[in-house]
Amino acid sequence: MPDITAKSWIMLSLLGMIWGGTFLVQEMALAGLTPFWLAASRIGFGAALTCAVWGWRGGRLFKVAPTGFQWVSLFSIGFLSSTIPFMLLAWGQQYVTSGFAGVSMASVALIVLPLAHVFVPGERMSLRRVLGFVIGFAGVALLVGGQALDSTGLSLEMPGRIACVGAAACYAVSSVQMRTLPPVDPIGLSAVLLLIGALGVVPVALMVEGVPPVPDARTLWLVAFLGLVPTAGANLLRVTLVRSAGPVFLSIVNYMVPVWSVLLGALILSEPLPPSLLTALVLILCGVGLSQYGALRRLFLGR
Repeated sequence: MPDITAKSWIMLSLLGMIWGGTFLVQEMALAGLTPFWLAASRIGFGAALTCAVWGWRGGRLFKVAPTGFQWVSLFSIGFLSSTIPFMLLAWGQQYVTSGFAGVSMASVALIVLPLAHVFVPGERMSLRRVLGFVIGFAGVALLVGGQALDSTGLSLEMPGRIACVGAAACYAVSSVQMRTLPPVDPIGLSAVLLLIGALGVVPVALMVEGVPPVPDARTLWLVAFLGLVPTAGANLLRVTLVRSAGPVFLSIVNYMVPVWSVLLGALILSEPLPPSLLTALVLILCGVGLSQYGALRRLFLGR
């Protein structure tokens, strides 16, 4: 059974804020690096940092000897949580609106729900839970507004949309797979997944974009931040949340990311706040409350 505590909610909120601000920093970094090399740099930096911490802690991964199938699952999770979605999003966002990309990431919650129902004990679907996730998704769609339906007019827009939805599906499947692994050190799991992700994306970046340009100091600082906070730090939070609170609970973060993205854009870039923000927030909070009613009741009422 998932163990959802006050600490789980704090980590979830922190994760939403971190990922919500990532789009802003990544946009700045793309001025000095090509998309695939930016993805490779982020994952590589995050992997190096997390592996150093893991090695300092003793370098232990599984607490019991894993089977061959579990090793295969580990590599599958690494590719599906880092390599493939990072590349799909980097490529797809060249041809779609940011609004569509935001809504496609929110769909992770809806994809996780039936997968967890089948493959994860204790994550059963119910009418209340389904309604909660649908209401939350409606809140994200309202927040994004017409940008989700706008067309860029580019010839590769439809493949770009498919790539964004494909990235969402990768995140959903990897979260469910992660919950089925045997007892494991969370820092070790985070390090290994990022290392697998880096080994997958670097050869593709070389083949598609060639040798990377030498970035300037500003870009290096941005990449270092992306590798440290939204990649290494956020990946550790993600692994910890999935292993303790379950993939369905983690998937709620995809409703929080667009909210933080809009708020941080207004605070840092003075972007206008959409008039629908308050209504969207109410819908998202109602959806989260409805889908996680049992966890909230246990948290505040102790039963």
